[in-house]
Amino acid sequence: MKVILNKDLSTLGEEGDVKDVARGYARNYLFPRGIALPYNPQTVKLFEARKEAIEARKEAKRQDAMGLKEKLESLEISITMPAGANGKLYGAVTGQTVSDELAKLGFQIERKRIELAGNGFKSVGKYKAVIKLYESSSAEIQITIIGQAIKTETPHAPARPNRRRRTEEAAETAAATEASGEAAASSESAATGEVSSSNEAGSSNEAGSSSEAGASAETAPAAVSGESPSAAEA
Repeated sequence: MKVILNKDLSTLGEEGDVKDVARGYARNYLFPRGIALPYNPQTVKLFEARKEAIEARKEAKRQDAMGLKEKLESLEISITMPAGANGKLYGAVTGQTVSDELAKLGFQIERKRIELAGNGFKSVGKYKAVIKLYESSSAEIQITIIGQAIKTETPHAPARPNRRRRTEEAAETAAATEASGEAAASSESAATGEVSSSNEAGSSNEAGSSSEAGASAETAPAAVSGESPSAAEA
């Protein structure tokens, strides 16, 4: 479908341009927003009457573009990006990155108007970017990319137990256990020995007492029999 642009549209054209577009795009987007009008004798006549005004606006845009070109080409933009020791960036400088940097300096440039070689810069160094201005006019700006080192902490692996040390500790534990067992056995033997000695002593005492009792018994009759002769003599 053929239309005449009533306003500038960066993705399509400028005011007064005649374009072929999809019918649905024209009816659902361009016409409701007043961006374009249907191409017919009436609209052609209308734009013929506006031709001088349209051309005057285009000339003003050309002048503005020339002034902007001079300002942009006097710039040298420095962009700091995280980078490795080899100068390779963690990421890339894109058209949006440059657009953001220009905005900080007061220049509102759309990302799609910025052209970078290779669709982006991925290493530190000096580069050039081309900015499309108006019609065939463009500006070339200088860009310096500076690498910024990133400090990273190397995680320390948990200390692994020494196998030899664990073996030695196990051996020490076993030795201590064995020593404790031997000490307990010695104590038990000593206690058993004391009990045996006590029993032997008791047996000796009992034997001695029995012997003494026997001797006393033997002595007693002798004394009695000793008294009997005296009585007989009397």
